[in-house]
Amino acid sequence: MCGIAGMVGGADSRLLRAMARIMAHRGPDDEGVWQDGDVGLAVRRLKIIDLVGGHQPMASEDEGCWLAFNGEIYNHPELRARLEAKGHTFRSRSDGETILHLYEEEGDGCLQHLEGMFGFALWDRARRRLLLARDPLGIKPVYYREANGRLAFASEAKALLLDPACPREPDLDALAAYLTFLYVPSPATAFAGIRKLAPGHALVFEDGRARVRAYWRPRPPERLVTEPAEAEILVLEALAGSVSRHLVSDVPLGVFLSSGLDSSSIVALMRRAAPGTPIRTFTLDFEEASFGEATAARAVAGALGTDHREFIVRPEVADVLPALVWHLDEPLADSSLVITHLIARLAREHVTVALSGIGGDELFVGYPRYLGARVAAGYARVVPAAVRRGLARAAAWLPDSARSDDPTGRLRRFLEAGPLDPHERYLAWISFWSTPALRELMPSLPAAVDPFARHREILLRAPGAGETGAGAATAVTALDLATYLPDDLLMLGDKMTMAASLELRVPFCDRQLCETVWSIDPALRSGFGLKPLLRRVMRPLLPRETLGRPKRGFSVPLASWLRGPLAGLAADLLAESRLRRRGLLDVARVRRVIDDHHTGRRSHADRIFALMVLELWQQAFWDEWPARRRAVLADLDRAPQGGDRV
Repeated sequence: MCGIAGMVGGADSRLLRAMARIMAHRGPDDEGVWQDGDVGLAVRRLKIIDLVGGHQPMASEDEGCWLAFNGEIYNHPELRARLEAKGHTFRSRSDGETILHLYEEEGDGCLQHLEGMFGFALWDRARRRLLLARDPLGIKPVYYREANGRLAFASEAKALLLDPACPREPDLDALAAYLTFLYVPSPATAFAGIRKLAPGHALVFEDGRARVRAYWRPRPPERLVTEPAEAEILVLEALAGSVSRHLVSDVPLGVFLSSGLDSSSIVALMRRAAPGTPIRTFTLDFEEASFGEATAARAVAGALGTDHREFIVRPEVADVLPALVWHLDEPLADSSLVITHLIARLAREHVTVALSGIGGDELFVGYPRYLGARVAAGYARVVPAAVRRGLARAAAWLPDSARSDDPTGRLRRFLEAGPLDPHERYLAWISFWSTPALRELMPSLPAAVDPFARHREILLRAPGAGETGAGAATAVTALDLATYLPDDLLMLGDKMTMAASLELRVPFCDRQLCETVWSIDPALRSGFGLKPLLRRVMRPLLPRETLGRPKRGFSVPLASWLRGPLAGLAADLLAESRLRRRGLLDVARVRRVIDDHHTGRRSHADRIFALMVLELWQQAFWDEWPARRRAVLADLDRAPQGGDRV
């Protein structure tokens, strides 16, 4: 796992070294910089495979191509054997070297053969051409900036900001989307001058111009699997194969284990793949009973014979939150970012790689809102529109619940969105500010801005759009796979684990597994319970209690913390004087949200946390950035230069 950076056009050796240095947490083991005229690459490396070799940037045999690579290619042994049979000579055991030889053989077509997680840059010296690519599901981030015939890229946006020519002005459209969904959807970023490469996309830069294209996207299957027995066999084989591939490592690895089905399935399949190998598992616990999972996770660990460790989370996040927002690069207000980082720190004391169940919900229909999409279709068909409108108005009186599953809050949102058409209904469920409320909150937002536009477009052209019954969840899961999964869950997973110098692997976000699951009839994938197909597949391998346990989100008791231990931090970050100085948010509207939450009239925990993160982001990248940049450059000038070719 690494942090990569580089530029084509006006490459500056000092800036390249600074870009690598500011991402040192992504790769504490090694640093490399290569420059050839106006082109340069830089890498920080966390050694996972080929601990002795594998130094980057890496060259092909004739030095005609140079590579900066972040991630893991899980099928590299098979690719290596095929390439060696064609006469290619390898100089290391690194999976990254496989990309170089595969590019020599296939050109940009190499992307169709790579199974894994990656963000990489490959410079073709003869053609003076850069290929920049991101893995199909968006596990690893890639940021870039194109301006004046020059391209710069990096694993983190802060590396691009080190260039004084890179503007730091906020993108108001992106911030509106952030407040709506709590993350910034690709390809936008919170910075007006910086973009994210979308999942499954490649960028080619030549002749001073960038071209971006999708090299992979979900497609309808050639054959739809309709037999339950065949479906279960195919899924088990694909999931077991993915888990086995994700175990390739030259360093210790473990698993983030909750009490849920996804992470428990990973541990069970690890045990099946390597019966005698020790498995390390890590779990967080809370003092609030409805959020705690340690007892159930401990039972899974005991049943599967793992070396298990636990860590109690207390509401002392005020000490770490500013640093975490710095690592995020742009605002992201999923409160699970805190516990993701805390469990990563715990795990890093024992392992260098950790597996996680991220992606299982999107792939196997695991969120209650997917059931809601199915139920809502029948609700709209049976209940007259006038009655639905009346129930929507009455639902405002339903309170939020302090429980982690918030049943009354979910019922209120279901009823409030009842009069809407299916697409707008789902968008209402996954958003945190309606358009009128958002415009009240951000008075300066241009009238033409529609934060729902991209999500609506994806939803309307997704497979299964407009279906009812068993197929009702197909389109909404496709939307979440394209947006929420890469831009929220995988982004925070990458940033929060890399902040602890830990590599995160996500077996459910595997291209082969995804294509297998999408080939199965939606009637077999969804039902009136959550993840029915995965539960059937894992029934022989997991304890009955785990299979029957209701879903709990990977979340913190944020609502109660914001009325207690975190209330002071919220009051400070959202003080009237700060808000007026920023001039971005309406002071009265923010005050109403905070007051409603404190009095218990409504739980606004996610909205308040989003506003807190926004303020911390402004502090880090507006107020403190000049001093942070000077500190990086001063540290660089004090440190000795390495022996790389510059």
